[in-house]
Amino acid sequence: MASFGWSALNSLLGRGKQAKGWQPPEASWSRPFGLGWDKPYTVRYASNLDDGPNHGMPLGGFGAGCFGRAPDGNINLWHLDGGEHWFGVLPDCQFALFEGNGRGKRAHALAVQPDQDASRPEAGQPLKAWEWYPASTPDRSTGTYSARYPLSWTSYEGVYDAEVRCEAFSPILPGDYQRTSYPVAVFVWTLRNPTDQPLDLSLLLSWRNTTGWFTNTDASAEIHFRDDGSPEHNYAPAIGSTTGQRNRCIDDGSLKGVVLEGKVSNPVAEGEGQWCIATAEQPGVTIQRCSRWNPSGDGRELWDSFSADGSIPESNNDRRSGSDDPLSAALAVQCQLAPGQSIEIPLVISWDLPVTAFATGSQALRRYTDFFAADANQAVAIAAEALRDWRSWRQQIEAWQQPVLQRQDLPEPLRMALFNELYDLCRGGSLWSAASPEDPYGRFGVLECLDYAWYESLDVRLYGSLALLQLWPELDKAVLRSFARAIPAADATQRPIGWYFTQGKGRVEADRKVKGATPHDLGAPNEIPWDATNYTAYQDCNLWKDLGSDFVLQVWRTFKLAPSGEDIRFLADCWPAAVEALRYLKTFDVNNDGLPDNGGAPDQTFDDWPLKGVSAYCGALWIAALEAALAMAQTLQLSTGLDTSAEQREFSGWLEQSRGNFDKLLWNGEYYDIDAESGTPVVMADQLCGDFYARLLGLPPVVSDNNSRSTLKAVKEACFEAFDGGSLGVANGLRRDGTPLDPNGTHPLEVWTGINFGIASYYRLMGDKQTAQAICSAVVEQVYSGGLQFRTPEAITAVNTYRACHYLRAMAIWGLWATETDWTLIPGADAR
Repeated sequence: MASFGWSALNSLLGRGKQAKGWQPPEASWSRPFGLGWDKPYTVRYASNLDDGPNHGMPLGGFGAGCFGRAPDGNINLWHLDGGEHWFGVLPDCQFALFEGNGRGKRAHALAVQPDQDASRPEAGQPLKAWEWYPASTPDRSTGTYSARYPLSWTSYEGVYDAEVRCEAFSPILPGDYQRTSYPVAVFVWTLRNPTDQPLDLSLLLSWRNTTGWFTNTDASAEIHFRDDGSPEHNYAPAIGSTTGQRNRCIDDGSLKGVVLEGKVSNPVAEGEGQWCIATAEQPGVTIQRCSRWNPSGDGRELWDSFSADGSIPESNNDRRSGSDDPLSAALAVQCQLAPGQSIEIPLVISWDLPVTAFATGSQALRRYTDFFAADANQAVAIAAEALRDWRSWRQQIEAWQQPVLQRQDLPEPLRMALFNELYDLCRGGSLWSAASPEDPYGRFGVLECLDYAWYESLDVRLYGSLALLQLWPELDKAVLRSFARAIPAADATQRPIGWYFTQGKGRVEADRKVKGATPHDLGAPNEIPWDATNYTAYQDCNLWKDLGSDFVLQVWRTFKLAPSGEDIRFLADCWPAAVEALRYLKTFDVNNDGLPDNGGAPDQTFDDWPLKGVSAYCGALWIAALEAALAMAQTLQLSTGLDTSAEQREFSGWLEQSRGNFDKLLWNGEYYDIDAESGTPVVMADQLCGDFYARLLGLPPVVSDNNSRSTLKAVKEACFEAFDGGSLGVANGLRRDGTPLDPNGTHPLEVWTGINFGIASYYRLMGDKQTAQAICSAVVEQVYSGGLQFRTPEAITAVNTYRACHYLRAMAIWGLWATETDWTLIPGADAR
């Protein structure tokens, strides 16, 4: 691992390591092409997902499905079935480049050679006739991969005479609820001849027909419980199925491409639809297409001619496949460049898989079908728009990123992380449904993570949704409206609570959802997300003491801070649920001191950490939520005439009582005790999250300025500086002298990435920008030098392990931007 410091952080950006002719763009994460990791972080628990460190930026729209192209050039991550994960390299999904300079020729697939499939050793090395691009070594760079989401760049160096670069992106545009949903990836290749002789070049794109693959063939989706007590369901995608597939060439204006399609039912079923690979005609290029070739062999049928002169065998064979009959398509763009000449070649990959299915009989259309027909026949239309508008899309991306890039007071690695942590809105199993009268922007959701595969965990999104709020506020509202609908609902289905199993306490069951309780999550992809809530059963979420406060605070936050302006209809829609949530939470005030009491089993976001009685974390959130509820009530009464006087009297009484007892029960003269009854002698790092939220929203602070600063000083000294010298980040909870209460503890000794970003935002809000930057910098370094990029975990440890990758809470780094007085980045795009 790199040591902590600015030099190490700057190394994440690849400064000074690239060839002189090209440098990574500002605030991008960079890595030598194909260079491996010496000591990447590995999973803490064997049951957790660990695909290794070779992860790059995802390509695709929110809720449209995506794939990921790694820093070694291979496409290895496929999230095309809503909420599900498949990781594996298809070697024939690849770019390649031929070059002839009059004296010789060379051709390479533009990726490092994929590993042999360990599950099928009899198949041998994939596409063994192909020549693969050499990987960088510690002594020699053969190229550079850089990413500043949603843009990525790959530069190839020292192998070809030509200068070769690729810029890849999808139209992820804040405030644009149309193009951000598109299932499309744009690859703009720039080829330049720096020599004094002409160069003959040919750029190849090959792609596998995977229609029908991304759906679960296990209709039961049987649920199992991992060693940490959390549920997971069986996922068996139809990888490798070929029956009914076909490819055919397509011409549409200047578009020339190949459509890859499969059988389509009536109505369309999950996984059915099309892919399209395409480019546009332009002067000086020749386009060849091969509609069908067999990727299961050694690849000679395509490679022999391509490596000889850059050509491919042209065909338009649209025969439908039978079983075990794989087919790929390819197109090649050929040109000759004179000395000093350059050319841009756009290549587009689009897909149209319009249906996402959940439990038997339940499904949703993806958001992009509001703009293209839902007939599974739109891949060409999507590709055509991309080829027409990619320059405008790229310009719009650069425009919305510019305000962040200009902020020189934020260190460059932190600006980099602000962009790159947004990857999870695309890759995090995101769902985004088509619009309806009730939901004019559709319904939206991102998984807590792939290991905890349920949507929009409310305690997690208290931190992680700050990005969504600032960039796509209508999607944030959509999520909160789903919670508002769920709070009055009930589901008496009994189920076992996993934590008791892990503690050896036997079988304890609880209702799935109690009326009035704020749900923890919006369900899972194997059930009916948005409607069947509280999927997780590790704890009885009906007993949690932070969720009701989390909901109220997020509603008021979104009303007050959304860059699209105050939305009184949204506030009115959520008000009844906010009232019900607070009244339910007040029932846990067992001693009538105004503050809900924690019950001894973990019952808040630190769900492996028992609290007893009034706690600093939940109590501060409760006080802030009451202030927010009063502000809501007053706003609604003034703006709509709604009589909220009874609620104002009720909440004011609770608030006065709560404020009178919070310091009395918890303040120890330097910081707040973790709770009032357990006697646990630790400094809890995130004890004043509620005060941060109150101050962020301009509400009366929960604690005095002096108590806030004294607490933050204790947290800094005990949980940051005394924990591995501040090199990892802030540990969740340590004794005042920085020693652990339990050396084998889980949550207290972990550094939670999103919690750290949230705490850093609190420091920044209180004027201590230096500590805020030091905390964020420590975490960013671990993530981006430890092989955790584009799969940021919930937690890291001092022994280079992690837990729960692809985690929603890490987008809390956008709290740094939310603490600014003017942080609007939406450039006024069409709201629909």
